[in-house]
Amino acid sequence: MLRQLILVLALIAGMLGNAVAGEPSAADRSTIQQIIADQISAFRADNGQAAYSFASPTIQRIFPSPDIFMSMVRQGYPQVYRPQKYSFGKTGTGPEGLPTQHVIIIGPDGKTYEAVYTMQQLPGGVWKINGCTIAQLPGFDV
Repeated sequence: MLRQLILVLALIAGMLGNAVAGEPSAADRSTIQQIIADQISAFRADNGQAAYSFASPTIQRIFPSPDIFMSMVRQGYPQVYRPQKYSFGKTGTGPEGLPTQHVIIIGPDGKTYEAVYTMQQLPGGVWKINGCTIAQLPGFDV
């Protein structure tokens, strides 16, 4: 019984350690926010090559060219592709232990959305965008 309790506590400590390890520093938060802002600027300018350069290797494997990537963004993420405005919210850690950045977006339709960007730090310390989920926020439309 004691052995099982120790095993459970070790597993919980491991999970908590991963969550803490995934929290970005203040400097990393600033860098992450700049990367997201730069990608949104690239979308606004229809600069697919630049927008694609901020995507993680995982995303680039799924969408193997800037043109395919931009087509996906235009069709599936119009709020990110053409936001009226946006502001950064909280940072956190996702279920897989990767840092997340919340962004409040006024979409081209005038509705308010929350985008949650999952970030990945590559060897050498470079941050890339590893995914984005978007949900409309009810009651916040302009």
